[in-house]
Amino acid sequence: MITAASNSRLKKLIRLNQKAKARREEDVFLAEGVKMFLEAPAEKIREVYIAESFAPDGPCREKLLQTGCEVVADSLFSRISDTCTPQGILCVVEQFHYNIEELLSSAAPLLLLLENIQDPGNLGTMLRTGEGAGIDGVIMSRDTVDIYNPKTIRSTMGSIYRVPFFYTDDLAGAVGLVQKAGIRVYAAHLDGRQWHTQPDYRKGTAFLIGNEGNGLRQETARLSDSYIKIPMEGKVESLNAGIASAILLYEAQRQRREV
Repeated sequence: MITAASNSRLKKLIRLNQKAKARREEDVFLAEGVKMFLEAPAEKIREVYIAESFAPDGPCREKLLQTGCEVVADSLFSRISDTCTPQGILCVVEQFHYNIEELLSSAAPLLLLLENIQDPGNLGTMLRTGEGAGIDGVIMSRDTVDIYNPKTIRSTMGSIYRVPFFYTDDLAGAVGLVQKAGIRVYAAHLDGRQWHTQPDYRKGTAFLIGNEGNGLRQETARLSDSYIKIPMEGKVESLNAGIASAILLYEAQRQRREV
């Protein structure tokens, strides 16, 4: 059992929790909580840590017998946790690596293209909502928040394990590849002349979503095939990026269900 604050593994876990650079160097991320542990692919789990007082139930106990675990004193477990009330279990998981071609390979892909999303919770919610709507993947500009940020991981509620994603250093180039694959790109934009319910999303579709505060840069928005907007009442000009993406993705899902 780890009982000393000076323990090298404890210090490493704290770094992994706090530093994106450390996660990149180790090629891992931390997944906290029973649900995240149970849904993690067994072949991707490198290490598991449980609090001294943690009492696993049947499925959790069975998986722990397969993976093994290290016990951490209750007084120290909060140091490696990113939550106010830790559930008492945390695992170190290997990062996922996809290429953009994988995201474009289905017959009629449904994608999110994200520019400079900064809120970890927003990004995590987009992955979770995307999985629910049947998304094929998420393509992000390099300045988008780290998808392995603990708050993002927690917000995905397990979708991080199943939704393919790709960071690009050249978002314009990535949009071009998407369009070359026959996928129509729609920019969520206040200047849109079409309501979001008007286009046909039954074929390859990608929604281009911008930064929470500033929206899409004009040069990025112009890369799209069409501007669309969500109707607004009252004095509201726009919606949270995560909510807007959910509305768009589920409209696409609704149309595809009717085929």
